[in-house]
Amino acid sequence: MAFAKTGKVNGDDQVYELRDNVKRFTLRDLGFVEGKTGVFSLEKSLDPTSPYNANYKFKMKVNKDLDGFRMAITTGSGLEKVNIFNNPDTQASVDQFQFIINDLIDRDVIKRQV
Repeated sequence: MAFAKTGKVNGDDQVYELRDNVKRFTLRDLGFVEGKTGVFSLEKSLDPTSPYNANYKFKMKVNKDLDGFRMAITTGSGLEKVNIFNNPDTQASVDQFQFIINDLIDRDVIKRQV
């Protein structure tokens, strides 16, 4: 899957756009890890009670030029994309996802596309 300027996760109607002024140090402050190829990766548990008990994970990657990204919600193993928005039992995970997204928006990494 290629990096794009805009992206969304399975089941969410909201589309997000990478900000033009995103900085490397901001990504590092938010927990992104820079790989050997320069790609920044973030993996966060969507379990609100424990970061170690991950039934679902939020994954986001930003390319080394900081002009493209991709994001997904996956199973705890990280191998399969899932839709947490259509099941009422996963409301706590949806709330945790919204918290992470709002943090990324507050730090000027992404913005909601209108």
